[in-house]
Amino acid sequence: MSNPTAAMLVIGDEILSGRTRDANMHYLAGELTKHGVDLREVRVVGDEKADIIAALQHLAGRYDTVFTSGGIGPTHDDITADCVAEAFGQSIDIRDDARALLAAHYENSGLEFNAARQRMARIPAEATLIDNPVSVAPGFTVENVHVMAGVPSVFQAMVASVMPTLTGGKPLLSQSLRIDRGEGDIAGPLAALAEEFSDLSIGSYPFQRDGAFGANIVIRGTDGARIDAAMTKLAETFA
Repeated sequence: MSNPTAAMLVIGDEILSGRTRDANMHYLAGELTKHGVDLREVRVVGDEKADIIAALQHLAGRYDTVFTSGGIGPTHDDITADCVAEAFGQSIDIRDDARALLAAHYENSGLEFNAARQRMARIPAEATLIDNPVSVAPGFTVENVHVMAGVPSVFQAMVASVMPTLTGGKPLLSQSLRIDRGEGDIAGPLAALAEEFSDLSIGSYPFQRDGAFGANIVIRGTDGARIDAAMTKLAETFA
């Protein structure tokens, strides 16, 4: 049986403009790999309502689980929550459970729980809150979509809250071998190896160092014995 599948939707003009480097995809991919969930697709969209809704509906219909990052803060351009509500036909407003969490947090912090901060309590009607032990403002889950903050420390805390609720499969294993030959020289034998071990993923990642060409060959799969066999064959081929 194949592993469950996942996708990620990264939301924010700042990512597309290059002002902010996304770190959340790398972290999420690692956590899903350990949990036995295959991350199949990652999309980046700007702060455009129609684009966010279209991407959400497509990804949610294609994959078992979808994670979003970005756009659930207190400012006017944080529109993700509204887009998720519209994508799934739900109403959205300030919810008492989210408001209570935030009100207590700001009271303890000595900060005003103003209208901007109350925006972070706007949650779709049928959503389940995602715990945020870093800054309290919750993420939320609607159907198979988990909506999370873009700040890496908060995103990671929310992933930790969600991961135990996911049905996982077999963790993805990998081994690699450096071959000091150009890809043109190794392509034929690699293709034959990939055909023989069609249940594994075999990737070639070229490099150039000090004028010499080479490639790191990475073999991935869920069966450790099969990976060992493929790596043995690979090493013998290019010995």
